[in-house]
Amino acid sequence: MSTASRSIRTDIGTTTPDQISVRGRDLARDVIGKLDFVQMLCLVALGRLPEPTEARMIDTLLVTAVDHGLTPSAISTRMTWLGAPESLQGAVAAGLLGAGERFLGTVQNIAELLLREAADLAPDAQGPVVHETARRVVATARQAGRALPGLGHPIHADGDPRVPALFNTAKANGFFSRHCRFAIALAEASSEPGADGNMKPKLPLNAAGAIGAILADMGLDPLFGRGLALIGRCAGLVAHVLEEREHPTAPLMWDLVLRQDTRNVLP
Repeated sequence: MSTASRSIRTDIGTTTPDQISVRGRDLARDVIGKLDFVQMLCLVALGRLPEPTEARMIDTLLVTAVDHGLTPSAISTRMTWLGAPESLQGAVAAGLLGAGERFLGTVQNIAELLLREAADLAPDAQGPVVHETARRVVATARQAGRALPGLGHPIHADGDPRVPALFNTAKANGFFSRHCRFAIALAEASSEPGADGNMKPKLPLNAAGAIGAILADMGLDPLFGRGLALIGRCAGLVAHVLEEREHPTAPLMWDLVLRQDTRNVLP
């Protein structure tokens, strides 16, 4: 088949001279002023409107991801704005590019792990059967020298304050099931003594781990979960640019690096 004869299309939306259609709905007549952002997000990404409980939960996940202070993504955004103040999109994009295996992207990783390892657990599974499965996963990861995503935090060493709030919302909306319980069991198992009998550092569940578990219990695609983290953080990065414009911190960061370099090269 020639390239000219192929149909290039998307099911997400179409545009004609007098109409814009999104998932088969007229944007001007059926969407604007009628759907909120979470509903629109689910419509374009999932091809359907969310149930009320889904909408509340997704809204909570987006809110949770908005900001976490001067993280690497926020610093990247501020430093890029310093060099290119004409480019809001460049600064925000720089921050989003830093979302990966260690920050934000962990949501997808832990959701995939939970879906895979808890596949044989019953929805109401709890107690010994969950903890034994968790211990097996932790032991396998330790033997391979591999860290488990969603566990531990460089700041919240004694527990991430976002986790209880996330799980409370999940329970209130009916999305606390085997994956959430399994995630908690993983955190508990990771702090138990290893095969050598030595105590291990405490690795509490972090927000990314809780979000990944909730996504799994919601039956949502882990990749969509990473997308939610990016969408939420995008709002926070815009805020960092606005603050950077009024109260610059990037020049101070740059000056700190320059002074450090000077100490390293001068006698």
